Amino acid sequence: MEKHIAHDNIVKELDIMISRINGLEASSTDEYQRSMSSVLKTLAQGELNMFQELEHMKKALDLLTLELFKIKNKTGA
Repeated sequence: MEKHIAHDNIVKELDIMISRINGLEASSTDEYQRSMSSVLKTLAQGELNMFQELEHMKKALDLLTLELFKIKNKTGA
């Protein structure tokens, strides 16, 4: 079973990967290589956006949970 990788490490690795793909795209010599680099970059950016959105969803869920506890404590239920 694989060990869970921290969110910050995943984001850092994706940033590094995008930088490397940008370098490949800049050094590519033909249209096929540029196209493949562009596809890889789009996929990596999509993954990065997904992880960032997941963090936003976690924070929103935490805030919602806190508000529910505040309401519960006010009503004395």
